Amino acid sequence: MSAFSLSSLSARIGWLGACVSLAMLALALLLVDASVRMKASLDWVSRTEQLIHKIDETMADLREAESGQRGFLLTHDRSYARNFDYRTIEATNDTVALAALTRDNPEQHDRAVALQRIVAQKIASLRMPLALGQSGHFAEAIAIVANGHGRNLMDEVARRAGQLRDEERDLLAVRLYAAEQQSAWNRHLPLVGGPTIIALFAVAVVLIIRGVRRPIRSMLRSMRAFGEGDRDARVTDAIGTAEFRALAEAYNAMADRLAAAGSLQAASDADLQRANAELRCNADTLQARSEMIELLGGMSHRMQTARTDAELAAVIACFVPRVLPSVPGALYAHNHSRNLLIRLASWGDLSRAREAFPPEQCWGLRRGQGHYIVEPGTDVICAHVGDPGAVYHCEPLLAGGEVIGLLYLEGVVEAESRFRLAVLTENIASALLNHQLQRGLREQTIRDPLTALFNRRYMEEALAIEIARAAPAGTPLGLVMCDVDHFKRFNDEFGHDAGDIVLRAVATEMTRHFRDGDVVCRYGGEEFTIIAPGAMLPVLLGRVERLRIAIAETSVRHGDRALGAIRMSFGIAMWYPEMDRDGSTLIQRADNALYRAKRAGRDQVMIADEVPALSIAAE
Repeated sequence: MSAFSLSSLSARIGWLGACVSLAMLALALLLVDASVRMKASLDWVSRTEQLIHKIDETMADLREAESGQRGFLLTHDRSYARNFDYRTIEATNDTVALAALTRDNPEQHDRAVALQRIVAQKIASLRMPLALGQSGHFAEAIAIVANGHGRNLMDEVARRAGQLRDEERDLLAVRLYAAEQQSAWNRHLPLVGGPTIIALFAVAVVLIIRGVRRPIRSMLRSMRAFGEGDRDARVTDAIGTAEFRALAEAYNAMADRLAAAGSLQAASDADLQRANAELRCNADTLQARSEMIELLGGMSHRMQTARTDAELAAVIACFVPRVLPSVPGALYAHNHSRNLLIRLASWGDLSRAREAFPPEQCWGLRRGQGHYIVEPGTDVICAHVGDPGAVYHCEPLLAGGEVIGLLYLEGVVEAESRFRLAVLTENIASALLNHQLQRGLREQTIRDPLTALFNRRYMEEALAIEIARAAPAGTPLGLVMCDVDHFKRFNDEFGHDAGDIVLRAVATEMTRHFRDGDVVCRYGGEEFTIIAPGAMLPVLLGRVERLRIAIAETSVRHGDRALGAIRMSFGIAMWYPEMDRDGSTLIQRADNALYRAKRAGRDQVMIADEVPALSIAAE
């Protein structure tokens, strides 16, 4: 009991509340720190992927420039040389960008600078024969190309680019591992912090209950003895708190007066019975609060470990009626756009709770504090309630200084239940904030940030799952690989922002033409993939053809400029039991069909080799 040296029971309860609040604050700070660390890890991964992409672009530009030079020298056709300057400038810019991206890594920066120098040498070696050829000295130019010096430079460029790429891939693996470790820490933090807070709370409650029960037993023992006829019975044991000491002193004074005034025996007996009833009532109230606190602790633990909205709603619908019996209500949370409050859970016999409403319709959310009507006409009615005769309570849920939801209760919350309501809203707000953070992190790992489609990693996992479902049942499973035709034209003529607009427009049309059960993904760059479980080939073929036509009819603008028509090529493949279960063969077949569509003139749909007669050319 040394830790509970405070003489007042209310001070002890205040100390308990402060300890629990500090523990919850510490847990919240740890969760915020974990979120920040997770974002930093993801930023590093994105930067590494950007650097690898720049390396690949540099090599592609050099090869295009070399191809144009040799085509010009061999054919004397100047159209081969027209793209040379553009490609060399792009390659030079890419190496400059590589050097800038690696400034924080001295070793990689040295490699990037070395790559920049060797690329400059390679470009210089390409310019000399090209200049001779443009002057008409083709024999001398071809002799310079044939001496092998350019090939050696290209091999050195490839070697240095490979070293830079390999090192970045190693760094990417390390950073992905760090991100996974941080994610594991984020998952374990609520599982460890929640039970720790509950254990601290439970220990403090037990100590307080022990400090309450001992003086109550002492006083009850003295009262019982006095009632049985022992007029000298007094409360002489040490009483731990000021409230119980005052109560014991009052009882002893009363017993003294009873012993001195035998004529008032009947009245004294009545007073004694009333005092005894009050003590029992106080004990029952404390016991009820103790049980309620234990119930809230169990509810908080379950909410913190809920993984889905349905699980969180089930926990709330199960426990809130036990915390606030006979008070129906609903829990609302903000949608992603924060322009609506969506009903997440409800309990009891609700009569006026909407499925959703704008935040400005609630006075509690406007004021940032509880808004309640105990009698009709005593205050303004919230627009989402509407009924002027309604009796209700709106309690905003605050976490981190921000409103994240609303607790709506129908009826009057009695004064004795206000303490329960305060603790309940704090627990629900903390759990709801944690739930939203976890859901946001999960979305970031499976969604492409530009198009909001699923990313390639999610597609590969989903394809393996769908194959596992289709194999035993023998149900059809289709895969579509598609690609925006001449996509580089949008970036070259209008800029990368225009290219992003085109990709988002294509993603919108794809999600509009396919079912909810289909998985639409961005495979990479301007390539997309669609997994169509249960779709027969003729049905899937018709759906893809309608998508191709819809995309061709789409009008896209960048600012006040029209970007021109968008065309796409498609390749379709169906899964068969003899294929591998990881989907690699299915992807390869669909990819081959896509390249056939490209070679056949683009803007058309091709089916994998098993049914070549069903290809559809663009009209």
